[in-house]
Amino acid sequence: MKHSYLTLFMVLQLGVAAFAQQHSEQNHSKYVWPKDELVKQKLNQWQNVKFGLLMHWGTYSQWGIVESWSLCPEDEGWCERKGPHSANWYDYKNAYEKLQTTFNPVKFNPERWANAAKGAGMKYLVFTTKHHDGFCMFDTKQTDYKITDAKSPFSANPRRNVTKEILAAFRSQDFMLGTYFSKPDWHNEHYWKPYFPPKDRNVNYDPKKYPDEWNKFKDFTYNQIQELMTGYGSVDILWLDGGWVRPFSTIDSTVSWQRTIPYNQDIDMARIAGMARQHQPGLLVVDRTVSGEFENYVTPEQQIPDHYMPIPWETCMTMGDSWSYIPKENFKSARKLVQTLVDVVSKNGNLLLNVAPGPDGEWHEEAYNRLRQIGDWMQVNGESIYETKPLAPYRQGQWALTGKGAVRYASYLPTESETTLPATVTLPIVPTKSVTLLGNKQTLSWKKTATGITVSVPEAARKKLRDQPVWVFKVS
Repeated sequence: MKHSYLTLFMVLQLGVAAFAQQHSEQNHSKYVWPKDELVKQKLNQWQNVKFGLLMHWGTYSQWGIVESWSLCPEDEGWCERKGPHSANWYDYKNAYEKLQTTFNPVKFNPERWANAAKGAGMKYLVFTTKHHDGFCMFDTKQTDYKITDAKSPFSANPRRNVTKEILAAFRSQDFMLGTYFSKPDWHNEHYWKPYFPPKDRNVNYDPKKYPDEWNKFKDFTYNQIQELMTGYGSVDILWLDGGWVRPFSTIDSTVSWQRTIPYNQDIDMARIAGMARQHQPGLLVVDRTVSGEFENYVTPEQQIPDHYMPIPWETCMTMGDSWSYIPKENFKSARKLVQTLVDVVSKNGNLLLNVAPGPDGEWHEEAYNRLRQIGDWMQVNGESIYETKPLAPYRQGQWALTGKGAVRYASYLPTESETTLPATVTLPIVPTKSVTLLGNKQTLSWKKTATGITVSVPEAARKKLRDQPVWVFKVS
């Protein structure tokens, strides 16, 4: 993931590139539907649950900085180094990697996270087992750069294997479970070979010229993923990040960051996926941005497609401004988050919302408050979200349309200034038998119009449901 702190100038400079990236992520012509029946079943299950939790967590939380990217020697906003070691990249990398010796999240309590996520109506989890910096939040045997190594003070804690503890806590709440795994590894000597200084995010040598080095990295990656697929119980999703690690033939030249990939970085996804599904039948493999058979769903980042997409997709988005923990976070309002979920679902997507734990192993209390507020709305209106399908015209003005069987839902997304539902509203759907407003038992009166049906909302219902982030009409 990339950091989201950008100045206005940088936003304007990146506008064209962002448009190209969004266009690429909304182009579903290269999507390959899975053939494995178990994968199809899992994909259908995943599409029905709609709402998930993503957590970026690692040693970087101690400095309250962007996840991993400050190690990357690129002149980009999210790679900016700060602090006493920032003047020299080698000194900085050494100090960064020594964070392992002080990382001690003594307030770690995954059951609280699982309870909060369930209360919000979330139904699946994706956790960062390893980000680009290479620090492992699981007990791998492939490296000592991990939370369970003796150099890490948390290794003395009985819950030191945090990935296992987190998956177990969410499994007990019936969540679908996903393991985020970074394909690039900036700590591994076979990716960033010590002989050469790294120039950017990519491997720092030509794998074609040094095939033995690359094969060692491929085996390292395979072995780590095998550990995650065999030692952590049932897993539903293998969520792979770092899309520049890809076969050269898959590069999309219309996307600016892909044009800069200098080498073929093929890690043999067929071998990895085959092994993973041998241990986890029906596993969804999400090789992000690498179109083809190993990208079972696409993942637009920090954005929502501007139209309905007929393929499986998921918007991954931060609750605040940052993927990683920062001391003072600017959280989106519950109103904004609920409207985002409704918008995404009406276009056939899922929402994967990121909350970042801090160095002590806790979330900001404000994150818990946001989830409670979302949960309050979901308890009343969740039936318009779960197991629904989008209905044409999907999004029209302030309306978002979904359906389930013979039931249709018309969700009204108020503007910032609207606190009360209008006394009459025109739903952009065909005439029907009965209309109710979720959260209010009374059947509403309506009449047919040229554009749909106009519904009258009683004053008592308008007062009762004041200040809702979204109002949902149920048409039976």
